Amino acid sequence: MNKKKQQTEQTKKRIADAAKELFVQKGYKATSIEDIVKATGCSAGNIYYHFKSKEGLFLHLIEEWNREWEENWLTKEPLYPTTIEKLYGMAEHLANDQFNHPLTKAIDEFYTNAEKASDIEERMNEMVKGYIAFNEQLLQRGIDNGEFRNRDVTGLAIILDSLIIGLNQHTLRMERERALATYRLAMDVFLHGIV
Repeated sequence: MNKKKQQTEQTKKRIADAAKELFVQKGYKATSIEDIVKATGCSAGNIYYHFKSKEGLFLHLIEEWNREWEENWLTKEPLYPTTIEKLYGMAEHLANDQFNHPLTKAIDEFYTNAEKASDIEERMNEMVKGYIAFNEQLLQRGIDNGEFRNRDVTGLAIILDSLIIGLNQHTLRMERERALATYRLAMDVFLHGIV
């Protein structure tokens, strides 16, 4: 990587790190580009150069969280020999991640904010497609192993994603043990329909 590109990446990371702290402290809506300018010493133009908008910057942070989540999950996944055990493990991993990640509240605010630019909506749709593809692969392994009945894998993947999204919303204000129990119950109900 040449020096200019390295400096660009360092600036982008510095902006993202400072913005993340502000979003954690103040929330998504209350954090302004001006706040990020003050925290980083970068101009608003520099921030827009790297991220195009506040939404683009926040979506970058969500994409980073997704990558971290997937890396963490891939290290844990081999601990679960069957797809059924993987689904329970994944549900627990999701619940714990939601409780431990500092951006959880700001992400909830971001998703409930109705006004999003079309490029942000498109990036969000791509993320959802990635979640569906992840679920499809996992469920297809269960079908191939004979754990699940052969069904519409894409439909099941969408249902699983919808279940997880709903769980994320409903368990935000629960105590950890209650949330984990709710995630396990949801997997019981889901698996009852496909095993």
